[in-house]
Amino acid sequence: MRDITSKILTSALASVLLIAAAPSVLAASSEADFKAAYAAAEAANKQAGLLRDQWTTTAAALAAAKKAADSGDFDAAVASSREAEALAKASIFQATSEKEAWKALEIR
Repeated sequence: MRDITSKILTSALASVLLIAAAPSVLAASSEADFKAAYAAAEAANKQAGLLRDQWTTTAAALAAAKKAADSGDFDAAVASSREAEALAKASIFQATSEKEAWKALEIR
């Protein structure tokens, strides 16, 4: 009986600790989170520019991120920044893969 009681108490204590920690896990994005995500997106977009393969959708996502941050919605700003980074990385992949892929289409 005593083992069951201690297991229940341990279980209850663990649950309380998890519930108490949940808000920090679900915390909203901060301005610092936005700045880091935006900087990563801008860096990837700059690299795409060096490869001469920037996408207009990347610029639109960066603009949306900036607009959301200006209005104080850092969750949306971080999400748009991450989307912009993913788009920039996709354009980089496209540029590098097409740099060699065209050779396979060449008539010989």
